[in-house]
Amino acid sequence: MATNASGEFEKSLERLEAIVTRLEKDNPSLDESVALFREGRDLATKCEKLLKAAQASIEAASNGEAAAQSGAPPRAVDDGLPF
Repeated sequence: MATNASGEFEKSLERLEAIVTRLEKDNPSLDESVALFREGRDLATKCEKLLKAAQASIEAASNGEAAAQSGAPPRAVDDGLPF
């Protein structure tokens, strides 16, 4: 089952791919090219943010899993301790 963020990422990525194809193959006017470029840039930024959020979620889950296996509570903040 896809999450909302997953669906949003896929939709944004598909639109970004369509923009790239349009810019490469259809030879749009300068004004349209600029508008497509701006939309593509915004979509790329959105995708990057979604990927970073997913990575943070995975890291948090991994840290919690490692702490559970060691018997230690998960640490949310780096307190400078070596372990």
